[in-house]
Amino acid sequence: MTPSIQTIFVIGSGAMGATYASIFYDMDSKCISLIARGERCERLRREGLLVNSKHYAIPVLQPEDRSPPADLLIVAVKHHHLDNAIRDMEHRIEDGTAILSVMNGIESEERIGAVYGMDKVLYAVSVGIDAVRVGNRVSYTNQGKVLFGEASKLFPSGRVKRVQALFDRAGITHETPPDMIRTLWWKFMINVGINQASAALRAPYAMFQASQEARRLMESAMREVIMLARKVGVHLSEADIDNWHTILAGLDPEGKTSMLQDVEARRKTEVEMFAGKVIELGRLHDVPTPVNEDLYDIIKKIEASYEGRAV
Repeated sequence: MTPSIQTIFVIGSGAMGATYASIFYDMDSKCISLIARGERCERLRREGLLVNSKHYAIPVLQPEDRSPPADLLIVAVKHHHLDNAIRDMEHRIEDGTAILSVMNGIESEERIGAVYGMDKVLYAVSVGIDAVRVGNRVSYTNQGKVLFGEASKLFPSGRVKRVQALFDRAGITHETPPDMIRTLWWKFMINVGINQASAALRAPYAMFQASQEARRLMESAMREVIMLARKVGVHLSEADIDNWHTILAGLDPEGKTSMLQDVEARRKTEVEMFAGKVIELGRLHDVPTPVNEDLYDIIKKIEASYEGRAV
């Protein structure tokens, strides 16, 4: 019988990391800890997290702490913090550890696996979550669904079954698609569209639910990802955009993408991972990417405006 997951660590206490940490804490307060260093560690220990107005005093360990390793380690940091996160998880990893990255983009799993081994890494995306973070306060009305599994496997492995059982215990909606690489690209397509369009337009989900013009910008960016995906052997189509519209319709109209939250908080965005990656792949595969080039320029100008600088 496969042993159940007992120790869970989350690295990254933003909207998504805080949401999942709080859910696990509600399931079993002894199973979950956060990993953070320096001032962030001290602040989390001092203030805790407020998720949907409930206070969570989740234990926080510094990376150097030598404590029991993780059965499951969830990575929920921004793209530009991944190298630090990979370093900071070193003392949490053992042979049986499963690493689940719920980060945006199409590269985090391989970057983690290059250090700790792909045998420990499960591919994952979170779809439909509408969590918003302001300081240490996180709120959400829809936790969405976690899609996770092996890169390509018809039947779940033992480590996938362990995570499935954990998510069932915690009440986290989940699904295990047979082809996670395609799922990863589908989520990348969504983020390239909705995250960047929302940041450029400074618009919550309501605008994309109601405005044909806003949807047109979003979909144009997504279609460039579809063309690139086909170049690398991943089949995406217009039907995948339609599937996203079904999810979009169910989101809180006042909810905001992570990139819009970053812009409003004057934080660095993940534009290099979205438009930047699309532009890079477009040049590599000779695919034009004018929409993402425009979005990249717009969002970099927004970032520069934080300091009153010109790009």
